[in-house]
Amino acid sequence: MQDVLAGIRVVEVAAWTFVPISGAVLAEWGADVIKVEHPAHGDPQRGLVSSGLVPGDTGVNFMFEVPNRGKRSVGLDLSSDAGRELLYRLVETADVFVTNHLPDVRARLGIDVEHIRARNPHAIYVRGSATGPRGPEAGRGGFDGASYWARASLAMAFKDPKASWPVDQRPAFGDVLGGLTIAGGIAAALVRRERTGTPSVVDVSLLGMGLWSLAPEVTSAKLYEGIDIPTFDRDSIPNPLVGTYPTKDGRFITIVLLQSDRFWPDLCAHLERPDLLDDPRFADAAARFEHRRECIEVLRDVFRTRTYAEWCDRLQTLQGVWAPMQTPLEVHDDPQVVANGYLETLTATSGAEFALPANPVQFDETAPAVRGAPEHGEHTDEVLLELGLTYDEIIEHKVTGAAL
Repeated sequence: MQDVLAGIRVVEVAAWTFVPISGAVLAEWGADVIKVEHPAHGDPQRGLVSSGLVPGDTGVNFMFEVPNRGKRSVGLDLSSDAGRELLYRLVETADVFVTNHLPDVRARLGIDVEHIRARNPHAIYVRGSATGPRGPEAGRGGFDGASYWARASLAMAFKDPKASWPVDQRPAFGDVLGGLTIAGGIAAALVRRERTGTPSVVDVSLLGMGLWSLAPEVTSAKLYEGIDIPTFDRDSIPNPLVGTYPTKDGRFITIVLLQSDRFWPDLCAHLERPDLLDDPRFADAAARFEHRRECIEVLRDVFRTRTYAEWCDRLQTLQGVWAPMQTPLEVHDDPQVVANGYLETLTATSGAEFALPANPVQFDETAPAVRGAPEHGEHTDEVLLELGLTYDEIIEHKVTGAAL
């Protein structure tokens, strides 16, 4: 476990992935992250296994593990006065309060900014939302497939102009990026509070995250509105040395040789096509642009002469940037992934082993130590004892349903 946030306590009243995964990042940076869940049903993300959306036969609810690793779970019924009071006592010990509940729910449960600050004026208050804390839709919820991928224009930006259907987002794609961004915002707010004494209210939305992810294209879209800009598809890439090429066995290799005149001779050597150096159509970058369709087709024909594995071996000595187009399964054996500790092997409570990506930030050249997600209410007794409650008081709260 990293120690850069050692001594920082985070109280999380949030569900699903977008905001909770920020707590997972903070936990891997050394913070004590306490996840508050309803005693009866907990985070609805836990139910994806029973709903059939996540196969349950592996013994690992990976969609819950990803955003909740490393936390402590406490079951509290915030709709009850007793459960809410226990939360407030917990908040009094916290540095950060994190939520993604909608405004009306926050008001009903008594967990809005004014409620939390009434018990802890120094708490950093963090909200994750679909489309932002202001505007006519500030009270509406959302998921990354809608607010990030569709509304922020990523789906249309990634759509092939020749395709009749847009590209679908992969599971939690915007959520995990947004959660990492929230964690960065919290870290900045902690620095500000330490230096000035001022606690921040931190807001991150999926819509804002989507615009940020597509910043160059969003910016240029307005600049060139109404202007007929030249467009290029994979058959007419301006620089044929930047693109994806098919192999003999139906796989793909990506090359990114931006300085094409510098790398063209070395690429030709690795392709075993020195004759291309003497072809006037490909003599320099300007000629390759002029004859880009022919150049792309020649390169495709060459790459189709060898298998994916053969090219992966052959291109190891290529001077410029290239990469194999790997599958999610193949990255588990990527030597760079292994060497840098980007995947950590854990054991679920079921006894099943699984690999979980660590957050990508490393401190002091050390990979994060990843811990698994907690069971529902696993740490209720432990945390309430830390607050000074006796076992008798805890049992009483359990009997009334205020705590799990």
